[in-house]
Amino acid sequence: MKILFVTSNRIGDAVLSTGLLAWLIEQHPGAHLTIACGPAPAPLFAAVPGLERLIAMPKRRRGGHWVELWRTTVGTVWDVVVDLRSSALSYVLPTRRRLVFRPIKDPAHRLIQLGKLVGAAEPPAPRLWTSAEHDAGAAGLLPQDAPVLAVGPTANWGGKQWRAERFAETVQCLTAPGGILAGAHVAVFSAPAERPAAEPVLAAIPPERRLDFAGTADLATIAACLRRCALYLGNDSGLMHMAAAAGIPTLGLFGPSPDAVYRPWGERTAVVRTRESYRELVDDPGFDHTSQRSLMDSLSVDAVVAAAEQLWRRS
Repeated sequence: MKILFVTSNRIGDAVLSTGLLAWLIEQHPGAHLTIACGPAPAPLFAAVPGLERLIAMPKRRRGGHWVELWRTTVGTVWDVVVDLRSSALSYVLPTRRRLVFRPIKDPAHRLIQLGKLVGAAEPPAPRLWTSAEHDAGAAGLLPQDAPVLAVGPTANWGGKQWRAERFAETVQCLTAPGGILAGAHVAVFSAPAERPAAEPVLAAIPPERRLDFAGTADLATIAACLRRCALYLGNDSGLMHMAAAAGIPTLGLFGPSPDAVYRPWGERTAVVRTRESYRELVDDPGFDHTSQRSLMDSLSVDAVVAAAEQLWRRS
């Protein structure tokens, strides 16, 4: 059984697709997998069981990355081709079965949509695969004798990014004496390009409790580190979905993105959002998707602290 699985260029969507990939692995034990995705999320697939080839697809002009992928894969007769990017690729490859994902207009969670693609009985929950090497590396990077609060204060768009000073104040509340994670270490995560936005949060954490992962670790190591954290707090981002997939209590902060579609998935997750709904924010006459100005200002520190405390007690 040979399966070609084409997934996202973005980390968040790629993480959400891992549940579907796990479902396929369970349905076809011993299958040989070829996985194609963007370079950013590629490390998350390196330890997938049955992986025969991992193809990182950097974007090229005029769709050149699709032509190159076709050249790489056309010589194989596939049993299943799964295309989650709605491309024409699967229609020009020899395959016995093709599954092409096209997002629906209804505001259903992305995992519900993916589950319908294959007729899964339940939405396929995301999963992280890590190697023993990355697990051992994470064990050496995080303290063994104290809880760790994980924080993701950045996002791939400024509009979705809660202000750094509010993250810093929230961290202080949660880790102060009497807080739900009193005295906890604080691990700050971000992509390398987003490190400047994370630095004010890092600067507000006492050095003896600060763990700096802002653009300093590979994605597979970050996945292994997240498993060892007590609680995750962050904006709507790929890191948020990774934390939820790691199984730790995960609180996602939402504003100008639809939490109904992209909320973190799992029983140990929760969402807190701005006073305005997604539609109220993006339908505002002054809305500009090219602006990097935060649209999260109506979300208060008190509201986030209360949501974190509620999630912690429930989890």
